Amino acid sequence: MPFLVLLIILSLTFYVFYKIKFVRSRLPMEKKYLSGKSGIALGLFVGLFGINQLFLHPSTITYIIGGIFILLGFFSVWAGIKSLRYFKPFAIKELEEINE
Repeated sequence: MPFLVLLIILSLTFYVFYKIKFVRSRLPMEKKYLSGKSGIALGLFVGLFGINQLFLHPSTITYIIGGIFILLGFFSVWAGIKSLRYFKPFAIKELEEINE
């Protein structure tokens, strides 16, 4: 389980990192792109936390709540990936226009 704890801490760190970049960015498409990245990191955090709880406290309630966390994390990662794919070309175009 130390490996899961390390991944949980790492995903939370990436979430905070991308949220700080989100706040500091002034470009609208870059903000949406960074929001997708932070959504992926938050989804990983929630999902890995749910998996970790399954190993720590084996009971029926924990399995139900852990399953909910895993599903919420999965859907958050899925939505973040869709957001990244959609906004990446717009963010690249926006950065190219600014650098010209």
